Amino acid sequence: MADGTDDTDEVGDPDGLDGSAGTDDWLEAYAYEGEPEPPRGAGVPAARSGADGEAWSASRRDGSWLGRGALSFLAEASDLLAGQLDEDLVAALTGQLIVPRLADWCAVWLEDETTGHGDWSDGARAGGPRLARVWHADESRVEELSRALEQNPPPLSDPLCPGPLVYPWPEKALDPPQAGLGPLPEGFGLPEAPFGLPEVPDGAPPYDYGIPVAIPGTALAYRLVAGGRPLGTLVIGRAGIGRFPDEVTGLVEDLGRRVALAIGAARQYARQATISAVLQRGLLPSAVAEIPGVHSALVHEPLDKGGPSGDFYDLFQADEGRWCFAIGDVQGKGPEAAVVIGLARPWLRLLAREGYRVADVLDRLNQLLLDDATEAADAAARALVAAGARPTAPGDGPQTRFLSLLYGELTLVEDEDEDDDGGGGSDDGGSDGTGGRVRARVTLASAGHPLPLLLAPDGTVRTVAQPQTLLGVVEDATYTSETFELRSGDTLLCVTDGVTERRSGSRQFDDGDGLATALAGCVGLDAGLIAERINRLVHEFGARPPADDLALLVLQAD
Repeated sequence: MADGTDDTDEVGDPDGLDGSAGTDDWLEAYAYEGEPEPPRGAGVPAARSGADGEAWSASRRDGSWLGRGALSFLAEASDLLAGQLDEDLVAALTGQLIVPRLADWCAVWLEDETTGHGDWSDGARAGGPRLARVWHADESRVEELSRALEQNPPPLSDPLCPGPLVYPWPEKALDPPQAGLGPLPEGFGLPEAPFGLPEVPDGAPPYDYGIPVAIPGTALAYRLVAGGRPLGTLVIGRAGIGRFPDEVTGLVEDLGRRVALAIGAARQYARQATISAVLQRGLLPSAVAEIPGVHSALVHEPLDKGGPSGDFYDLFQADEGRWCFAIGDVQGKGPEAAVVIGLARPWLRLLAREGYRVADVLDRLNQLLLDDATEAADAAARALVAAGARPTAPGDGPQTRFLSLLYGELTLVEDEDEDDDGGGGSDDGGSDGTGGRVRARVTLASAGHPLPLLLAPDGTVRTVAQPQTLLGVVEDATYTSETFELRSGDTLLCVTDGVTERRSGSRQFDDGDGLATALAGCVGLDAGLIAERINRLVHEFGARPPADDLALLVLQAD
């Protein structure tokens, strides 16, 4: 203590401000900023009298300690806020950053995205901000403070005008003697001070000169603006001071800009997630059809949980006694894949319900994808020419949108019709089981898709389709279909390449007929358990999570 070294470091030595410990040091020094400094020699704390007091005052005048500590604090804040995808979590983290380092309490109001572009000329706006988070150094005061702040939302100033605004002190919630982190410094309050009062220049705040006054505290409101869009307001408050130091107001302003950017990024992510979720719901059936006498199970796992998948499925009733199913995989991911799925799935349903058979459906869908790609290329070429650019060479424009697809139809027939070679759209009334035992006849075709597997009750597994060309690649391609019976206890498994091509190092799940082996081990299980078991085996095959979308469909006859 004699040489003042320890005291200087305690208050905020510039040499001790690197890293997180340095941040705490200069903030501890700022805590003294809230105390009015009495005249020299009268009531001055021992740690700041004499040489120590002079060194402390010099460090405050220099300001280098604050600058270096602020950089460390802002770096910590940036790391903490980066990548946060929820605006309420950003508000909560903001409170933890500010309290108790810079203020006794803080609050974050968030503005509704749909009303964030109101008219600022009249200072009012419908909807109003939402109090997202309140933080106080004394947690027992948070609820009371929240009620007081709810009744007094911050003014909606012009977001283009920089700098904080004075916010009314919430006196109903925070009494002057109890609002801060501790009792007011000696000499504050109504009792008369034990030392003589210095001469105060005209217009100067008396608390800067040690005049004993009762100060409840001060609060400032900062607009949170990102990209010119008002997103909310940050309010900070500290008891026992008449104003915040300029260095601190500047620091909070810098922090507010980072908070606003984090809120903006979180809202952008939320918008994209909402759009993707709505789009994904539109690309997949809201419900799958139930087939009498046939149990079904589905697994669909997009690689990007927040975006549309490149895999899709469908199971619907085409007409009386006939159901259709499909499972496909589109080239690419995201919006490009969504465009193709949005084109293919409705056409599948339309063509099936118009009475087209399996092979004809694939023929027409193939031509539809080729025509769509040609139209897209022509439109892109016209846009380039209109913009003054050179036309693209053949093959340089938009690429063909192709997909792999397994498509089939299942028809219920009765045993007495077994010798009848019809049944594609029979109206036998077999769906209610009258007149004989009902069985299922399946016709399907694979266009560049992993081949379906049929599991018999005795454990034998075989493929029930032939490989053919991808859809949307070859002009005038002709597709063929295969027909087989789905007998009692038979199980049909259809998957996308996210299953067959699941990797573990250089190996794939379907190497050496791995999928058929896995299916053979499912004898005796129902459709739901088979889907669950295959999905689990696929995930356990590799140490890392799957790198592709995954979908599988199981159909099992009673």
